[in-house]
Amino acid sequence: MNRSIARRLASMFALVALFVFTLVGSGLFLVLRTQLEHHLRESLDDRTQIARIIVYHAVTPEKWRMAREKLTDMTPHDSSTVYSVTSTDPNFHFGTPVQGTVVKSWPGGYARITPAGGGPDMLTSTVTLQANAARPPVQLQVASSYSPNLRTMRVFGSALAALSALGSLAVLLLSYSVTRLGLAPLTRLTRDASAVSPNNRSQRLNTASLPLELNDLANSFNGALERLDGAYGRLESFNADVAHELRTPVTILIGQTEVALTRNRSVDDLRHTLQSNLEEFERMRAIINDMLFLARADQGERATGLVEVSLAAEVAHTLEFLEIPLEEARVHARLHGDALARVNRSLFGRACTNLLMNAIQHCEPGASIRVTIERDGDQLRVAVANPGEPIAPDILRHLFDRFYRAEVSRTNSRENHGLGLAIVKATAEMHRGTVSAHSANGINTFAFSVAATASAMADDSPAARSNANAVTGAAGAEAEAPAGYSSLAKGKSA
Repeated sequence: MNRSIARRLASMFALVALFVFTLVGSGLFLVLRTQLEHHLRESLDDRTQIARIIVYHAVTPEKWRMAREKLTDMTPHDSSTVYSVTSTDPNFHFGTPVQGTVVKSWPGGYARITPAGGGPDMLTSTVTLQANAARPPVQLQVASSYSPNLRTMRVFGSALAALSALGSLAVLLLSYSVTRLGLAPLTRLTRDASAVSPNNRSQRLNTASLPLELNDLANSFNGALERLDGAYGRLESFNADVAHELRTPVTILIGQTEVALTRNRSVDDLRHTLQSNLEEFERMRAIINDMLFLARADQGERATGLVEVSLAAEVAHTLEFLEIPLEEARVHARLHGDALARVNRSLFGRACTNLLMNAIQHCEPGASIRVTIERDGDQLRVAVANPGEPIAPDILRHLFDRFYRAEVSRTNSRENHGLGLAIVKATAEMHRGTVSAHSANGINTFAFSVAATASAMADDSPAARSNANAVTGAAGAEAEAPAGYSSLAKGKSA
């Protein structure tokens, strides 16, 4: 069951107030009881002193009779004060001493006694008077009842408990009202947050009038809305791009099939149509496979099957694999640097191939592509640089987005469906790396990185120096093509 914050705070304040009232009331109660007991002892001392003077001067039987009369007159009717005198001579006796259970005793002859016959506790003071003339030694006891003190404490305790309860109730009601006023910004924040909807994604929480405690929360919420809005916008654009990319091959397939069905066709014509359709199916399969790969990367999947390899050797394999595209474009590539890293060879080769194909497609004939492997902190960076037209900064920021093309007209869309650089970014993230794009002085550089290993080699290692002069198109050596790219080799060699 959901509980109101205002009620919870009010209840907590009431409990705290009740605790404070109880603590203060207990202290006052103890102080009052101590003072009342002190006043009772002082009053008992005064009565004891008067009785002692009377008994002390009663040295003959005649004077003793007068002393007894005075003691009787001093005894109140409610027996709240009791006098008693005991001695070895029966003629010098008065009253009955208080006897019972001693609850507490103090120095000086004081004792708190619970009478054996019942009744309220009595505070007694006992003194001994030596013999004087005809009077033998006597023991004088003066006792005062605790009843007035107990009544006072009972009334005070009841009043204190009632006031504590009323005070706690007042704190509960007042704190509830004050808390509701204090939580008004939170209520407004909740109302603003409830107004956010898919149709109103641009709305943000107003943080101008929020208290400090809620300002960070509102800013965090606005940041989450910004990220969700961006993700939602990318999803909308992504869906539109997927529909656009799949609509083209589907339209071609439908058109070619309809044409083939309009009249009788020869076997060669049907074979040609099926081959064309197969190419479109291959294109659709490539898009779907790339989308599934990117979806797994979005879910935080990390690269598996890692092996420690020479990055220069892997890039060299890729360059040899792309020998035909390089020759057709009449460009060449040079590799510089090397390092060891634990990577998934298939994913790493795919990322290198995408970067190099991107550079090949945007190079003029006779240009040179420079591939550099270098260490950057705890990352190993593979950068592909090629001469080309300058790229605006607002375009650079989006080049690794899915289906993004700088050309509005979507040139060369049949060969490139706009996921190559997005796959490079996903591969880098799966290897705990990053991507970057830079354009300056007529050189466009695209790079991705992977996490470095402790055994990464320096750029001036023998392997690096041997690979620095490697030029694509070297004859005589067989190289293993990067896994998953046999179809590309077949297509280029056909």
